[in-house]
Amino acid sequence: MKTTANFYAIISLFAASFRALAADEAVTNLSPAAPRVPAFSMAYMDRSVSPGADFYHFADGQWLKDNPVPPDKSRWAAFTELAERNWYLIHEILDEAASPNQPVAAHSPQREVGDFFTSVMDTNHIEQLGLKPILNDLKKIDRLNSAKNLFALLADFHQRGIGGLFDAGFGPDSKNSSIYAVELSQGGLSLPDRDYYLKDSFADKLKLFREHVAKMFELLGENPVAAAADAATVIGIETELAKASRTRVDLRDPNKNYNKFTGGELADKTPALSWTIYFAGRNLAEPGYEIVGQPEFFEAVNRLVQARPLADWQVYLRWHLLHGSAPFLPAAFESENFNFYGKVLSGQLQPEPRWKRAAHILDGNIGEALGQLYVEKYFPPEARARMSALVENLKAVFHDRLERVPWMTDATRAKALAKFTRFTQKIGHPDRFRDYSAVLIRRDDLLGNVRRAEAFESRREIARVGKAVDRTEWHMTPETVNAYFNPQQNEIVFPAGILQPPFFDVTMDDAVNYGAIGVVIGHEMTHGYDDEGRKYDADGNLNDWWTETDAKAFEERAQRVVDEYNGFEALPGLHVNGKLTLGENLADLGGIHIAYEALQRALAKDPSQRKSIDGFTPEQRFFISFAQVWRTNIREAEAQRLVTVDPHSPGRFRSFGPLLNVQEFYDAFDIKPGGAMWLPPEKRAVIW
Repeated sequence: MKTTANFYAIISLFAASFRALAADEAVTNLSPAAPRVPAFSMAYMDRSVSPGADFYHFADGQWLKDNPVPPDKSRWAAFTELAERNWYLIHEILDEAASPNQPVAAHSPQREVGDFFTSVMDTNHIEQLGLKPILNDLKKIDRLNSAKNLFALLADFHQRGIGGLFDAGFGPDSKNSSIYAVELSQGGLSLPDRDYYLKDSFADKLKLFREHVAKMFELLGENPVAAAADAATVIGIETELAKASRTRVDLRDPNKNYNKFTGGELADKTPALSWTIYFAGRNLAEPGYEIVGQPEFFEAVNRLVQARPLADWQVYLRWHLLHGSAPFLPAAFESENFNFYGKVLSGQLQPEPRWKRAAHILDGNIGEALGQLYVEKYFPPEARARMSALVENLKAVFHDRLERVPWMTDATRAKALAKFTRFTQKIGHPDRFRDYSAVLIRRDDLLGNVRRAEAFESRREIARVGKAVDRTEWHMTPETVNAYFNPQQNEIVFPAGILQPPFFDVTMDDAVNYGAIGVVIGHEMTHGYDDEGRKYDADGNLNDWWTETDAKAFEERAQRVVDEYNGFEALPGLHVNGKLTLGENLADLGGIHIAYEALQRALAKDPSQRKSIDGFTPEQRFFISFAQVWRTNIREAEAQRLVTVDPHSPGRFRSFGPLLNVQEFYDAFDIKPGGAMWLPPEKRAVIW
């Protein structure tokens, strides 16, 4: 179970376990052709479309026609194009590290990466092992004889990355962000969200999920009748957990999801849940307090544990063991796992190649060892220096904008500026990479490697509870194509993986770079002042530093953004949830304003840059570049899933949604009232 860090990424990160392999896939380690660099391009545009009628297709129309979703993907976008190129580069690293002829020291990153990669690629050995890697855990489940033993086994499973019943993490205390605390939150579901169990619109998915669970039990050796009965038990328990779970919108309120329980308060409230045994099983002396995200969920679990016979919990744990292990078991389990989580839930037609699946596994388990090799080969120090200078330019603009926000009173403004003064950034990679020498990595034990890596991470995090927060830690690996804001450390973080075209391109003019990476930087900065981030103070603590007047003024402006995005229809009858996506939409809007002003300052400093290129002004190229970052083709099942669970709006709405609030966008393309891209001034939101 990973740290429950509160950070806001530019795009959502998804579990690699969705991308299991098909049973009949040819296993090969041949290097693919190098993907093209996905740089900004005029060729992506459809100039037959008026920018005032449909800016998304104006900027991206030809690319959308030329780039259908590949069969091994559920969506295809600028981010996935760059990620594909990154995986290609990483493949070279993996092949080199795994070469038996390469002499490398034990516990070096090369040896760790090479041995782990080999364990994923040795499918013959995985087939020979069969169910042997999970037999011991199956026996533990069979031996369960009490609710106390249930919590002892849950602790063991959670320690090794096997989910079930609830989530436990160990991260900074949101109201005392200088120390680590125990965090307990709702969990235990196998489908992406509570809505999949409770809403009629997902009834077909729930039916197929029931069939999937039964098939997995049959693969385990059960007869069809017993497997169907066990699947019904799993669905029954998870539906009860779903009913007790908060909605995605409710989970976005950090204050409502911070509930501190001291001493024996949690045990008194949930007497059927053996917390002393659970914490002992996690090698954690019973903590002085726990942060409980959703107390009513644990009260429901307490009732459920009392109401359900132990045999039902054995079935439930057996399922979660299978579910969490399937990507690392023989091909029959992998294939069935992919058929549901890849095909049904995301519309993906076929799995990714084995080597890429392996890369995902390594990234998720020993990601900084892989990242160290990636940085050494592909991220020179000068790239970090160039990015640092760009960040400083954007910071100067945002500071000035905070000083002159017209709707904010001086009392709140002073605290907003104080928070910004404490603002920091991390670029490229950690200064010190994580040491995985305590993890036993064997070339012939894939599932064992995964479980030992998970246990290592659990021990590392648990040992810090009650101690000072490590402010040097990263929550993304260097090879990740993403960026994030961490409110508890008041910092923005940009991994090396995203500092490439189309986001950061030294061959392009300032307008293109400010429209891409400039907006990403501004986006992450704005997260510190969005509807969630604004609730954290300069020290990263949940603390209401706003006057009542200013809070009301903010909320009135933010509601305009909610209303705007509620009107966007992702699929027939399925609209974007303006409240769920509010934070990301506000960050996009702030990023546009900050980056645009930074571009204007750069042009004023060097007037020679103020020239048309390919028939477009710098201002026009800025907005086109921004829209091209969000070019996306997506399968219907994946679109439905993301609208339900993702706090980010779909790419096509991100491409123009924030622009409708920006007067400079209308000026750049001479957009007049009455067109599809026109939002009346009284409905526009200008916040930061």
